[in-house]
Formats: sequence, structure tokens, C-alpha cells
Amino acid sequence: MDRQPASDPVIPPSLDIHFGDNLPILRRFAEKTFHLIYIDPPFNTGKTQTRARLKTTRDADGDRTGFQGQKYRTTRLGSLEFKDAFSDYLAFLGPRLQEAYRLLHPAGSLFLHVDYREVHYCKVLLDRIFARECFINEIVWAYDYGGRSRKRWSPKHDNILWYAKNPKDYTYRYDDIDRIPYMAPGLVGPKKAARGKTPTDTWWQTVVSPTGKEKTGYPTQKPRAILDRIVKVHSNPGDRVLDFFAGSGTTGEAAVRAGRSAVLIDSHPDAIRIMKKRLAFAKPALHGMKRAPSRKLPKRPSGRGRPEVPERP
Repeated sequence: MDRQPASDPVIPPSLDIHFGDNLPILRRFAEKTFHLIYIDPPFNTGKTQTRARLKTTRDADGDRTGFQGQKYRTTRLGSLEFKDAFSDYLAFLGPRLQEAYRLLHPAGSLFLHVDYREVHYCKVLLDRIFARECFINEIVWAYDYGGRSRKRWSPKHDNILWYAKNPKDYTYRYDDIDRIPYMAPGLVGPKKAARGKTPTDTWWQTVVSPTGKEKTGYPTQKPRAILDRIVKVHSNPGDRVLDFFAGSGTTGEAAVRAGRSAVLIDSHPDAIRIMKKRLAFAKPALHGMKRAPSRKLPKRPSGRGRPEVPERP
């Protein structure tokens, strides 16, 4: 079950970034060539997802107060946005998931990142494509950020569905799982407490900090810690990773830094611009960019999920 890499020398990881509609691009790839696929498609919230781009400078008369009472002035540089609404979400997602199944290595895994609005429908769809026995886990990414509803229990989690192409043969590198602290270390003894424990199917992880170094400004950027865990545990060094709703390129960075090759696809010009800058260290090969992408929003974007807004990250 814990598939091991071949004994051949590991080839340095490569990174390819494709600009365009992901469906025709996916159809050009050879079957069974990706060991891990992670996608974080639009969540069909029915809203326009927006993330303002701000610049802050220290100013005694500024409009914001920061660390140790320092004053800062905020300048709005613009915003990134895309429409997240589909008349038939499964009709949009279905052909792309069919391609994902075709492209998966026989021992490969798919991780589909959605939210509570669509997860039930997506699971039924994936059961049909993969078969029910190929469903391995539903991972709940829980966070604690933003406002609280006065009308219902505030939704503070996303859902990640894990399917293996072969439920009896997939990669699960148990020894590479990052460990977390025990909630009651005094009950397990100092040795276990120092080592920590492995996470369950509920992952507590904060969202990307609006002022942190990891922030790219992309509306729906996910924490690299989430992708680091998935990549390191569910693929081997030298494997190929695919993300065809690549957004800010988090999957690509996690893959390359862990010694895996990655292919990223997105149709939003801002996503391409951010990925080119963020992943420049990996010297990516760029495809479909003979002309510089304009900033005009596509009619049906391939951007990622939801933005980090006060209501939900």
C-alpha cells in the first residue's frame, strides 16, 4: 500500500504552467502519467470572489494601527476577482474529473477540495467515476477565522475527498506524516509527548495570514501546510503531481520543494501572473502564453475555491 519509488536515480523536479481552459489541455496529456492529483475548483458559491490588494506604509497619521501601536496608511492597489457561479456545477466538473481518472497512475490518488455546499453531490459523482470502494477518506480542514453567525452554527471547515484509483494499491507514507502536539501530554508520558501524534481526518490549520509572508494576494489561496502534507504523504520523490485549478500555485510549490514534478493549469490571467512570480525559483516551463495574458476576467474561470473574507476564508 505504501508504494516505494523506483531504484533509478531521481530526476530533478520539473514544473510546467499552462494558461487556458483546463479541459482541452487535460485531453492532450497521456493517460496514467500522474501519481497525485489535487484540485481546488470554484465552490459554486454564487458570488463574485474578491481579494483586495493593499500596500501599507508607516505613517503617524495613518488609518490603521499595527504592532506596538505603530500607525500605518493603507493604499488600495486594486483587486483580484472571479465569478463563482455555475448553472450546472456537476456538468462543469464531471468531464474534468473523468480526465483526472484517465490521467491517474494505477497507484495514484485524487484529492478534491470543496465545501459543504457541494461535497455531497461531488462524492456521488466521484463514486460513479472511480467506484465507491475507491473512496478512502473525507478529510475535514477546520479553521477558526472570521465572524460568527447569529442565525446558525458558523461554517468553519472545508471538505477534501480522497479517492485512490486502486483501493488496494496507493501511496501512504506514514513515516512522513508531520506530527502534532497531544492535547493532554501529561497523559501519554514525556517520550510520546515529545514525539507528538499523527493527525486524524480532521486537520486544524489556520488560513493564510492576510499579513504573512506566504500571502500572494490571490483570492482563494490555501495554506501551504495543507498541500505539504498531501504531497509528502501521498506521493514519492520523483513522482508527477497535477493541479488543474492551480490558482496561486500552492500545489506546485509544495511539490517542487518536496522533490516532485508538477503540472499546473489555470485560465485566469492573475493566477498565471502570480504563479510566474511565486514559482520563479523553479524555472517553470510556460505553455499557452505566446501573448501576455490580459487582465480581463474569463467568462468561466478555472480559479480556485473561495477567498479569505471575514465570513469564511
